[in-house]
Amino acid sequence: MLTRYVVIGLFVVGCGKPDPTQRAAEPAAKTDPATTTPPAPAPPAPAPPAPAPLLAEPPPRPSNAPKDNVVHVATAADMTEIERAIAPYSAQAKKTYPDAKRRYLAGLPPGHVFSVLTTLRGAGGQETVFVVVNSIKGDQITGVIDSNVVGDVGHKGGDPYTLSERDLVDWMILRPDGTEEGNLVGKFLDDWNAKPHH
Repeated sequence: MLTRYVVIGLFVVGCGKPDPTQRAAEPAAKTDPATTTPPAPAPPAPAPPAPAPLLAEPPPRPSNAPKDNVVHVATAADMTEIERAIAPYSAQAKKTYPDAKRRYLAGLPPGHVFSVLTTLRGAGGQETVFVVVNSIKGDQITGVIDSNVVGDVGHKGGDPYTLSERDLVDWMILRPDGTEEGNLVGKFLDDWNAKPHH
């Protein structure tokens, strides 16, 4: 099941500070045009490859694919508990992601859909969402949000989204028959959500 967690009404933000080691650019030294040889013109740069178009919407899921299930988290203590609980599963997902990425870049079989799980943060809290992968360039993953976003996190289902691989929480390959590969965090949360917690 595509289980993810949502933090409602709890928001943590970090503020960036200017880097004191960075200085404003100093003006270039003046040169005498009479003694300066103009540089040779640079050869024209090759045109970059055209980017793959973003998906307009997530591809349709097989009728027997697992449904999106949300675990609501209301307090900082609950968030700490759930993040501690999923940490080993997320670590395992990050460890196995490079092989899943390699397979995706080589071309998955027809009907297989590659998604990653990441966290969105906004005024209303934070929410983990699935992003159907459209392209991976370097460490940048681009795709379309494939979750019914319930919180105020600045995005909604169907929005294009790009994330860094360092922000990946989990990954999943959905097969045409509705079975999943990966989704370690979601599978754990299915069991975790079914048990009482204190």
